[in-house]
Amino acid sequence: MQSQQTNLDVIANNLANVNTTGFKKTKAEFQDLLYQTVRAPGSDQGAGNQLPTGIHIGHGSRLVATSKIFTTGELTQTGERLDVAIQGDGFFEVQMPDGSKAFTRDGALKTASDGRITTSDGLVVQGGFQPIPAGTTSISIAPTGEVTTNGANGPQTFRVQLARFANPAGLENVGRNLYHETQASGAAEIGNPGENGFGELQQGYLEMSNVKVVEEMVNLIVAQRTYEVNSKAVQAADEMMQLSNNLRRS
Repeated sequence: MQSQQTNLDVIANNLANVNTTGFKKTKAEFQDLLYQTVRAPGSDQGAGNQLPTGIHIGHGSRLVATSKIFTTGELTQTGERLDVAIQGDGFFEVQMPDGSKAFTRDGALKTASDGRITTSDGLVVQGGFQPIPAGTTSISIAPTGEVTTNGANGPQTFRVQLARFANPAGLENVGRNLYHETQASGAAEIGNPGENGFGELQQGYLEMSNVKVVEEMVNLIVAQRTYEVNSKAVQAADEMMQLSNNLRRS
């Protein structure tokens, strides 16, 4: 019952973030617990006979992991010049207030008062992003990461890069659409969009959550019914013990 309660919490969080930009759904993974061995398979029964099977009584399940599924979500066109979706593998690198690095798939980028490119929370985007000069009239972002700005000082060009990880499921979720690098994820590998397996950039688009509402609703019903059946099993065991306690000698 505790395992299914956790499963419900995971599903509820997925549904709550169905409209969160760049959100990746989570799945709960379980293992069965230790077994009580009443009779071991292969036991000697005498006269050279061995038991082909044994008796093992399980003691339930436990949660072992909640892992992110990093499939690409649906791309939605916004038309905003600084909305950038990653189509494929990769993350934007941002700088936290304490100077540490974080990574995100949320490409709803903004321009600060000094021209620096930031996230919606004001975190400065790294990876080659240069400040946008004052008076810029147009910004063009190519799928391979070349950014061209036009303004009073003429066209200026720079190239941005993405980060990726050997094991993205090992990233630490810190909220605000951000992830931290861990030993499990491995060190960030930096590369150009559209090259060596890195995803391409799509200007004017945002990557939506990869949560599928119908699939999560089905999972929710299954988890609820499983929880209900387990609770009835506990109730049935209690009633059986009560009957045993009420037995009287005739």
